[in-house]
Amino acid sequence: MSRQHLTFACEGATLVGTLDTAQDATGLLIVTGGNELRSGAWSGQARFAGRIAAAGFPVFRFDHRGVGDSDGPNGGFETRAPDIAAALAAFRAAAPQVTRVVGWGNCDGAAALMLARGAGLDGLVLSNPWTIEEDDAAPPPEVIRDHYKRRLADPAAIRRLLTGQVSVGKLFASLRDAARKPPPPSTLAQELARGVEGFSGPIRFLAAERDRTAQAFLAAWDKADTRIRRCPEATHSFVESHSQEWLIEQILEVLRA
Repeated sequence: MSRQHLTFACEGATLVGTLDTAQDATGLLIVTGGNELRSGAWSGQARFAGRIAAAGFPVFRFDHRGVGDSDGPNGGFETRAPDIAAALAAFRAAAPQVTRVVGWGNCDGAAALMLARGAGLDGLVLSNPWTIEEDDAAPPPEVIRDHYKRRLADPAAIRRLLTGQVSVGKLFASLRDAARKPPPPSTLAQELARGVEGFSGPIRFLAAERDRTAQAFLAAWDKADTRIRRCPEATHSFVESHSQEWLIEQILEVLRA
């Protein structure tokens, strides 16, 4: 395995990507969320790519326009389809033995892949897709119930309640919100569903059960969707050792299929 850095064009901008080489004909394209660099926080994405490549699968990750080493306008995740298409073409050119590419995105990286209708990829791994339309939107009732279920299992939280350190008014307001009927799926959630409904390749949804973005996605999505896999006690970026191993195994299962 070796690590190569390269540049490629996207609508007049120059983007920078990194290829972790391997011999398999199936590769992984990583689409980062938000303004995350292709290396990831504390180089976590780089280490992750190295482990997938060590298992035999080439990995390509890149900085989208306006982030990290790439220039051009930094738009939202709704504008990322050209970046993904350009990265996929660069990946195929740099690793000509690759005939099948699976895309993995977390948070709005997952949403970007869905809005791009799979972006010409052969398979998708979509973790904690972003379905929240407003940053200040009230959390779904399922999220509030999960929060209080965890709080009631915490002796320290119970002590704070019994000693008057918790606002009773706010507590009752939250319990009232938890009891309300779930709202209909957001417009964004519906757009994401339409984006992948015609996708012919395999799709796997991954949900970190302690992540509110994942909880919001699960609340908005079809409860009977058998493509969903849940990781207990995992947070948004799967940083825990057990959840990192779980994430790697989930992705390797799709790559090996």
